[in-house]
Amino acid sequence: MAANQEPERLAAAASLLVAARSATLATVFEGAPHASLVTPALARDGQPVLLLSSLAVHTRHLQANPACALLMAGAAQNENPQTTPRLSLSGIAQTVPADEVRARFLEIHPYAMQYAGFGDFSFWKITVSTAQYIGGFANAGYLDFAALQQEISVLLRRGDG
Repeated sequence: MAANQEPERLAAAASLLVAARSATLATVFEGAPHASLVTPALARDGQPVLLLSSLAVHTRHLQANPACALLMAGAAQNENPQTTPRLSLSGIAQTVPADEVRARFLEIHPYAMQYAGFGDFSFWKITVSTAQYIGGFANAGYLDFAALQQEISVLLRRGDG
């Protein structure tokens, strides 16, 4: 990635991630890929958090193989969907105690209060290992997630998410 493009991509990726209210979760089970719609929030450290039901197939996939990817997409810049900015995060998902992330998650998704306390729901945090941002044609690259976390923390301190 060109050095002069990195700050712009980091800022755009952080904004996209902080604003994301839905995403596609990709899991793998017995060699077969699976994609699901999920509602992410960000923990204070910038790692994505999901509230998942044990009844959902993607949760059973994560229990068997915690490797996953999360894709967030913005709005297309014109009629060509290839101009849509998007961020793909790959990592390992694991359950986390509700008291670590519940308030933050419900701040972003208040409607989830209806089921967040159900016994079959638990919070999962994705520890990100790779981040790839695509801002449109000729604007793509891998980002250092630690640098992305710093950008996210700036936005969260400002109250942008």
